[in-house]
Amino acid sequence: MRTEHFLTRLDRAFARLDREPERPAHLQTPRMSRHRVVLLGSTLAFYLAIVVAVLTTSWLVRLDWQIMFFRPYEQWPQLHAFLDYLVVLGQRGPTAVMVAAWLGWRSWRQHTLRPLITLGVSLLLLNITVGAVKLGLGRLGPHYAREIGSAELFAGGDIFPSGHTANAVVTWGILAYLASTTVTRRVLSVVSAVVSLSVGATTVYLGTHWVSDVLLGWSAGLLILLALPWFEPLIARIEAYVFEVRERMRGRVEAGLVPEPVAAALTPLLSAGGKWQRRRPVGPVAPAAQPAPAATAAAGHSPVTVRPAAHLPRPHVIRSERTPVTPAGSRRPAHTERAGAAARGTSARPVAGG
Repeated sequence: MRTEHFLTRLDRAFARLDREPERPAHLQTPRMSRHRVVLLGSTLAFYLAIVVAVLTTSWLVRLDWQIMFFRPYEQWPQLHAFLDYLVVLGQRGPTAVMVAAWLGWRSWRQHTLRPLITLGVSLLLLNITVGAVKLGLGRLGPHYAREIGSAELFAGGDIFPSGHTANAVVTWGILAYLASTTVTRRVLSVVSAVVSLSVGATTVYLGTHWVSDVLLGWSAGLLILLALPWFEPLIARIEAYVFEVRERMRGRVEAGLVPEPVAAALTPLLSAGGKWQRRRPVGPVAPAAQPAPAATAAAGHSPVTVRPAAHLPRPHVIRSERTPVTPAGSRRPAHTERAGAAARGTSARPVAGG
């Protein structure tokens, strides 16, 4: 029962996606404007400056050690319990689930897969870029530092840049990127900035990241958001490909090229609001007839029950021509007089829909 309910709801969701996109007239896909290019270049320069400052063990590394010895979590212990929960807003798993749920509802409302695909592309870019730098530089965190004043690079760590901070910037910033109106975009930009700044500062308070880790995490996440318009053609192609694959599968099921159990499982995913039904191929040769159970029993063979497809409606025939056989799945007993007539030599008709 739960599976049928789930497939019904999934069928309705895909039926809504079958409709034309109904985006607001004022909604525009962000483009790589000159202003955005300037911001992207400035953020990239800031990113490289932080990396160079850490590689050369400059004043930024000394600031890292000073704050580490200050131990903010000991200076303000009353904030520790609250900030332990706040830092969850930067963890990739919980935030991705929450934002994906919201964007999934947006996709259903706007009849497009673009919000979900955009989130997937941005998280993929985040994992590739931030993960590569983390593994390449191998910096240790404050709790595992071994030499005072050292940058703790190439020591097998994975703390630089801060993944919590970069994930907070991308995950919550994608809501502003996909906003429907200019006002909503500005409001969500401020909210995402406050959340990402709070998460970054919280990691420094808890002693899990250096200050330079957080600065690089902010710039890494902002670079991904600023570069997303370059990936809009790729997002559009992915969306078109998903629906193209779905249409090809629908054609294969309609043509009867998919095995019956697989076709029955795919029908809820490929149908449009329950209106589409799988049709059998039309050809000059009729399918082989299956003998009725009563006739096979009279001939000395074990009866064969022909079970109609679960998603096809039961065919309507005239009562006088109805085959004297109990349909598969019926709870009513077979008519003994019809079975007897069939045993006396009456030829059995093939089951309709076989």
